[in-house]
Amino acid sequence: MEDSPLQRLNILIGETAVQKLENLKVAVFGVGGVGSWCAEALVRSGVNEMTLVDSDSVALSNVNRQLPALENTVGKLKVDALAERLLQVRSSLIVHKLAVRYSAESRSEFDWNHYDVVIDAIDSVNDKVDLLIHASSLGIKVFSSLGAAGKLDPTFVRSASIWKTHACPLGKIVRVKLRENGFAGDFMAVFSEEKNREGYAVPEGKGKPALGSFVGVTAAFGMTLASLVVRSVVDG
Repeated sequence: MEDSPLQRLNILIGETAVQKLENLKVAVFGVGGVGSWCAEALVRSGVNEMTLVDSDSVALSNVNRQLPALENTVGKLKVDALAERLLQVRSSLIVHKLAVRYSAESRSEFDWNHYDVVIDAIDSVNDKVDLLIHASSLGIKVFSSLGAAGKLDPTFVRSASIWKTHACPLGKIVRVKLRENGFAGDFMAVFSEEKNREGYAVPEGKGKPALGSFVGVTAAFGMTLASLVVRSVVDG
């Protein structure tokens, strides 16, 4: 059997499914502790065109959980650092880097006709809900990450319809806001049934609190999102 980067995946899911993955155009909104792992897993699974969306730069505090965060990438834009890594995995990758924060105000800056799949790994609740509603309204397949912070056990990670997610405080807020906006659609979301550990959120200046996070959980969220995308292609 001829050796190739996708040989083992081809054995598992078949040539037709691999070709569909290679033609898939994916946009990952938020390339931190969850989105970065999802992005790399999808590139390693054949996705050959990807848009990375994140306005932040790599900080030293990201090193414990974010794939492109290394001592020598601190200070770089996350989309630049991750794109460099992904191109080492697949040199033929077409990667679009958008160092922009997604919001209702910046929505028009994105080429929505160019995305087959949107991965939501955004932290801000209002921006997250707006992305989920807007992308879904355009008929784009959406997969969302809920709360991965405050947890240590990846065996509690689950996926379900957004309406069937449970035991996740962020999920509850997202469901309420979706209903308030009259959203009647559906999409798959990744969440954890593990209870948040006490003291996982620490006040940090005037902004939002710093959230304690563990790479074993954030990466599991990202890998589960990637699995959902691959299975959606395999299952048609």
